[in-house]
Amino acid sequence: MSATALPQPRGIAWPGRSSYVSLAMLLPGLAFLFAFLVLPSLVLLANGFMTQHQTGEVAPPFTLANFDRLLFSPAYQRTLLLTLKVAFVTSFVTVVLAYPLAMAIAYAKPWFSRLVMVLVVAPLVVSVLVRSYGWQLLLGNSRTGVLNWLLEAVGFGVTPVKIMFTEWAVVVASVHVFLPLMVLPLATSLTRINPAVIEAARMLGAAPWRAFLRVTLPLSIPGLTAGISVVFSLTAASYITPAMLGGTRGAMLGNLLEQQVTTAYDWAMGGAIAFVMVAIALGANIGATWLIEYRQRARLRASGAR
Repeated sequence: MSATALPQPRGIAWPGRSSYVSLAMLLPGLAFLFAFLVLPSLVLLANGFMTQHQTGEVAPPFTLANFDRLLFSPAYQRTLLLTLKVAFVTSFVTVVLAYPLAMAIAYAKPWFSRLVMVLVVAPLVVSVLVRSYGWQLLLGNSRTGVLNWLLEAVGFGVTPVKIMFTEWAVVVASVHVFLPLMVLPLATSLTRINPAVIEAARMLGAAPWRAFLRVTLPLSIPGLTAGISVVFSLTAASYITPAMLGGTRGAMLGNLLEQQVTTAYDWAMGGAIAFVMVAIALGANIGATWLIEYRQRARLRASGAR
């Protein structure tokens, strides 16, 4: 009997069969995402390029007037710039705080590393709403706030510190909310660095801070950029924290979007705000990806030159 006449063993998939099965398994999830996420998002974004008529209908003619108001009107422009400022400051502070925690997770003794990991991850099990209520109690502008009570108890509370309902209250709470999302990718990158490289730098006479700047920091760029892109994007899109802690002086784009849609019923302006928020998130992620790829190409060129 020729080899071609032999029967096919059972259990062996024909060429292409596994890909069809995988596609069939993906279809329900893809259909759900398209129907309830992609399509509504596209409709909302398209509203930003349309006109809000007196009847309340959002329809052509197409226009850029909504973006003109958002980008150049002083009131809307202030909110946009405040959003970028809070996102940038929050990202910077989380980086400063995250590196020591990530290095403790990556390099400390196992028991201490696990303890730090638990302390970093524990806030994630608490709702952002609950944490915002907690920060209201801590940062209260009167002497009933825990911070002002402590300052008064130690003799520094002559006049209450007024942090609540400002952009700085939003920054403090956002750092607390998003710090784990910076620590975890940084710790992952640090664990992939060969400790012998850092030890070699120290043995060659580099001070600890110089070894960190010249060795640890460049090699942890992938985790750093991933953490910054996530923290920056989520902070810029925040709604609950600015609404509860920012007040009128700390309102961000998420709060402005909610006001335009639910209070002013201006879906065209809401679409323009949503479009800008998506552009900010995409810009942060594309920038982080480009930086990682640029670093990789630079390292390949450097290794090729040697």
